[in-house]
Amino acid sequence: MEAIKNRYDFVILFDVENGNPNGDPDSGNMPRIDPETGYGLVTDVCLKRKIRNYVETIKEGESGYRIYIKDNVPLNRSDREAYDYLGIEPAKVADAKKKKENLDIEIRDFMCKNFYDIRTFGAVMTTFVKDKLNCGQVRGPVQLSFAKSVDPIMPQEVTITRVAITTEADAEKKGTEMGRKYIVPYALYRAEGYVSANLARKTTGFSEEDLELLWQAIMNMFEVDHAAARGKMATRELIVFKHDSELGNAPAYKLFDLVKAERREGVDTPRAYSDYNVSVDEAALPSGVECIRI
Repeated sequence: MEAIKNRYDFVILFDVENGNPNGDPDSGNMPRIDPETGYGLVTDVCLKRKIRNYVETIKEGESGYRIYIKDNVPLNRSDREAYDYLGIEPAKVADAKKKKENLDIEIRDFMCKNFYDIRTFGAVMTTFVKDKLNCGQVRGPVQLSFAKSVDPIMPQEVTITRVAITTEADAEKKGTEMGRKYIVPYALYRAEGYVSANLARKTTGFSEEDLELLWQAIMNMFEVDHAAARGKMATRELIVFKHDSELGNAPAYKLFDLVKAERREGVDTPRAYSDYNVSVDEAALPSGVECIRI
């Protein structure tokens, strides 16, 4: 498949209702928050995990759409596949490189061809442990920022009771135990991302088919990730800026500034997506840039 030829910048708007969109293990798993401003945060790693899970779910077993970073699969196991495919012993890789000048590129290309998330986000595939496997480092064409809530959030700690007693000794003393969970009553989050056609062409081969799958995954990433702890989450809108060139026609920040998500007049405490107005100043779009709202 041929690599994409256009640069893209995009804005993701998603919301949460009565859930914890991204717990912070350093703070008892409470929702991540900027302590200076009170705005909620969701890490790029969290969003990429959901995209990976969606792709793995709908492309299960399909060649070229495997996931490199996944639960219970050591990276070394996937790295070794490239060596086995090329018939190289890890201990003798130095000698093999002397005989074959482009061996590093062949190893990298094998990984990009077979693993969707490497082709998309890139990966560090240097696992210098027992087998000294080294598949190189790939800078992916798709990058995501942290998501930040449009308004400050007010996390709530909810006390719950459970009838599942932990030990026999505790069961003799009591019939229930207490627990806690954190929720955000409602918040609208905004994340921004970038797709580099230049890196896609030079390195990973990220194609138009891969791009369409990325948009599909972003729009549906919460549909295969439902959990009681995360409440009701959904991608509300994906706003894509398509440049008519490989390197782009305008700085990304200028395009992002055209997207506004503001509370409707008279709404003091937002509790639904309908409490916001989302607008794009398309009249101010620079020449050579197209806005696509999904």
